Amino acid sequence: QVQLVESGGGLVQAGGSLRLSCVGSGRTFSSYAMGWFRQAPGKEREFVAAISRSGGSEYYAGSVKGRFTISRDNAKNTVYLQMNSLKPDDTAVYYCNAGEETQASPYREGDYWGQGTQVTVSS
Repeated sequence: QVQLVESGGGLVQAGGSLRLSCVGSGRTFSSYAMGWFRQAPGKEREFVAAISRSGGSEYYAGSVKGRFTISRDNAKNTVYLQMNSLKPDDTAVYYCNAGEETQASPYREGDYWGQGTQVTVSS
């Protein structure tokens, strides 16, 4: 299994920026497509963004497209989520996920999750 640890959350004003990091353990980090999800109070967990194993392809939920950018540095076993123009609706606990990349699907949610990091955006 791969262990994942998120960091970088905090309290920011609307319009501000944060960069989240997710560090994975082991020597197999580059074999996983990686995703970011979030869960707001009273709502189900939702997909935010994903990135292919090599970092060559990115996918975003419509609610964050144009504002968030996912990237990865396999040499550091780290995936990032740069969040700009933050809105109060972005308030949630953010989780990273180690998933799969196949010819049939560029990203499929996996079973490995971090503990989450809280992002709170004030209006």
